[in-house]
Amino acid sequence: MAAAADKTKKSADKDATAKPRRPILITALVAVLAAGAAGGGVWYFTQSQHDDKAAKPAAKAAVPAPAQYFGLEPPFVVNLNSSFDGPRYLQVEVQLMSRDPAAMEAIKLHAPAIRAKLLMLFSQVEPTDIADRAGKERLQATSLAEVQKLLKAETGKPGADELLFTSFVTQ
Repeated sequence: MAAAADKTKKSADKDATAKPRRPILITALVAVLAAGAAGGGVWYFTQSQHDDKAAKPAAKAAVPAPAQYFGLEPPFVVNLNSSFDGPRYLQVEVQLMSRDPAAMEAIKLHAPAIRAKLLMLFSQVEPTDIADRAGKERLQATSLAEVQKLLKAETGKPGADELLFTSFVTQ
């Protein structure tokens, strides 16, 4: 029994005198994580400042210039191409929209030519062509294309961004 007690005493003495070992792997892992966190933080803050600088000019460029409108007065009144039920009429009020002040001046200058082109276009419309929303939208798109074609021939630029029907009556 004494021999067994001596063995236990010797192993307890060795444990007490031995220095506690820190695993090198844990220390290295903590150092790598700390360096990664520091590097990630630096990268995040430099990127967010860079993104803020890039976002500010983009935000300014994203805001379009204010829209300007020009009404073609008086409203257009035309006979529609129809053999059904006698003569039919179309009355439509047209507004042109542009975001370019120079284009707006060109629209005002060429308003008589624009009216003439649209008058000819509207007089060729069949009542069945404009009976539904899709037909009115097609007429609107065709009218805008006609205006842009005329302005491009006169000024070199399409000029009008939108053509709006502000009143549309068929009878």
